Amino acid sequence: MTPLPFQALACPLDGHPLQHKSAALCCAAGHSFDIASQGYTNLLPVQNKRSLDPGDSKEMVAARRRFLEAGHYAPIAAAVSQAILAGQSADTLGCLDAGCGEGYYLRQLAAAAEREGQTLALLGLDISKWAVLAAAKRDKQSTWVVGSNAALPVLPATLDRVLCMFGFPVYTEFARVLKPGGFLLQVDAGPDHLRELREVIYPSLKPPRSGETLTPTGFTAPTSKTLSYRAKVCGTEQIADLLAMTPHLYRATAEGRARAAALTEISLTVDVRLTHFGREA
Repeated sequence: MTPLPFQALACPLDGHPLQHKSAALCCAAGHSFDIASQGYTNLLPVQNKRSLDPGDSKEMVAARRRFLEAGHYAPIAAAVSQAILAGQSADTLGCLDAGCGEGYYLRQLAAAAEREGQTLALLGLDISKWAVLAAAKRDKQSTWVVGSNAALPVLPATLDRVLCMFGFPVYTEFARVLKPGGFLLQVDAGPDHLRELREVIYPSLKPPRSGETLTPTGFTAPTSKTLSYRAKVCGTEQIADLLAMTPHLYRATAEGRARAAALTEISLTVDVRLTHFGREA
């Protein structure tokens, strides 16, 4: 079963429902947003942008696409898909990837749902137009929008699942758009994530942050599990792609980046935490 378009989009200017009208999405107040020829819609008002071209650059998006398609994070995608599809009861499961990047994790979720015969209505949202453009080119069935987690262009209580992968969670917005009984799955880097690469590019590593995960308003107490495995990355190009898709590209010194560029292979620890936040009924 191919994914269905997500229908419960809201106008980013007034919150009214958006309806398809020719090649645009329009609300009752007359606001109109063109659907690009590639299949995505920009629902990020210019007044909500903090820069002319927010989010990941075209080069960062391309680097992430190449690295992910090499399969290094396939175990993460499999664990995410299993968690998202677990315990579902709806005929059609509505899922938002809040910070979808170039769409890798939603595509893997769609493939897992097809194997299980589950129907999905998928929405991918990212603040980077380059990421959403790349996602829309690869997947014509899901809905792709440029937007911000700080003001999701989604009607209240219309989603069964929200996925936030290494992103910037806005719990008030996630709680608003989730149905009672739905849940947020948040995936974050663990303390040992890419440790070997960080040891190359930094003079010393910061101690890991400590403290328990708080329960955001509107959610039940979270539960977490860790996924950890080894991944071997070979070739200077793949190592460069990995560095380019992480914040370390900008945090490292020129000397640190040069040390990474000299590597021809590296064996890495992949260490992530999957946290489940249930939406209060």
